[in-house]
Amino acid sequence: MAGIPSFSFVALAIAAFMTSFVLRAAQAQAPAPAPTSDGTSIDQGIAYILMLVALILTYLIHPLDASSSYRLF
Repeated sequence: MAGIPSFSFVALAIAAFMTSFVLRAAQAQAPAPAPTSDGTSIDQGIAYILMLVALILTYLIHPLDASSSYRLF
Protein backbone atom coordinates (compact mmCIF):
# COMPACT_ATOMS: atom_id res chain seq x y z
CA MET A 1 0.00 0.00 0.00
CA ALA A 2 2.83 2.31 -0.74
CA GLY A 3 1.20 4.34 -3.52
CA ILE A 4 -2.50 4.18 -2.46
CA PRO A 5 -3.64 6.66 0.19
CA SER A 6 -5.56 4.98 3.01
CA PHE A 7 -8.60 7.26 2.64
CA SER A 8 -9.29 6.24 -0.97
CA PHE A 9 -8.81 2.57 -0.08
CA VAL A 10 -11.44 2.83 2.71
CA ALA A 11 -13.81 4.70 0.39
CA LEU A 12 -13.33 2.02 -2.27
CA ALA A 13 -14.02 -0.75 0.27
CA ILE A 14 -17.21 0.97 1.45
CA ALA A 15 -18.38 1.50 -2.15
CA ALA A 16 -17.71 -2.15 -2.99
CA PHE A 17 -19.64 -3.31 0.09
CA MET A 18 -22.62 -1.07 -0.70
CA THR A 19 -22.62 -2.16 -4.36
CA SER A 20 -22.62 -5.83 -3.41
CA PHE A 21 -25.45 -5.22 -0.94
CA VAL A 22 -27.53 -3.42 -3.58
CA LEU A 23 -26.92 -6.16 -6.14
CA ARG A 24 -27.95 -8.87 -3.66
CA ALA A 25 -31.12 -6.95 -2.81
CA ALA A 26 -31.92 -6.53 -6.51
CA GLN A 27 -31.66 -10.28 -7.10
CA ALA A 28 -33.98 -11.15 -4.23
CA GLN A 29 -37.45 -12.26 -5.28
CA ALA A 30 -40.47 -10.39 -4.06
CA PRO A 31 -43.03 -12.38 -2.08
CA ALA A 32 -45.97 -13.79 -3.99
CA PRO A 33 -49.01 -11.52 -4.11
CA ALA A 34 -52.00 -12.42 -2.00
CA PRO A 35 -54.79 -14.30 -3.79
CA THR A 36 -57.35 -11.96 -5.29
CA SER A 37 -60.34 -14.10 -4.40
CA ASP A 38 -60.98 -17.15 -2.35
CA GLY A 39 -63.84 -19.61 -2.39
CA THR A 40 -65.88 -17.79 0.23
CA SER A 41 -66.48 -14.69 -1.89
CA ILE A 42 -67.58 -16.84 -4.84
CA ASP A 43 -69.91 -18.85 -2.61
CA GLN A 44 -71.38 -15.66 -1.19
CA GLY A 45 -72.03 -14.29 -4.69
CA ILE A 46 -73.81 -17.50 -5.71
CA ALA A 47 -75.88 -17.38 -2.51
CA TYR A 48 -76.97 -13.78 -3.27
CA ILE A 49 -78.01 -14.75 -6.79
CA LEU A 50 -80.01 -17.74 -5.54
CA MET A 51 -81.75 -15.60 -2.90
CA LEU A 52 -82.65 -13.04 -5.57
CA VAL A 53 -84.09 -15.78 -7.81
CA ALA A 54 -86.10 -17.16 -4.86
CA LEU A 55 -87.45 -13.67 -4.09
CA ILE A 56 -88.47 -13.07 -7.70
CA LEU A 57 -90.16 -16.47 -7.93
CA THR A 58 -91.99 -15.82 -4.67
CA TYR A 59 -93.40 -12.53 -5.96
CA LEU A 60 -94.34 -14.09 -9.30
CA ILE A 61 -96.04 -17.17 -7.81
CA HIS A 62 -97.79 -15.48 -4.87
CA PRO A 63 -100.36 -13.46 -6.91
CA LEU A 64 -101.27 -16.59 -8.85
CA ASP A 65 -101.78 -18.52 -5.62
CA ALA A 66 -103.81 -15.73 -3.99
CA SER A 67 -106.20 -15.43 -6.92
CA SER A 68 -106.95 -19.15 -7.22
CA SER A 69 -110.33 -20.44 -6.10
CA TYR A 70 -109.11 -23.76 -4.66
CA ARG A 71 -107.37 -24.38 -1.33
CA LEU A 72 -104.52 -26.81 -0.88
CA PHE A 73 -104.69 -27.05 2.94
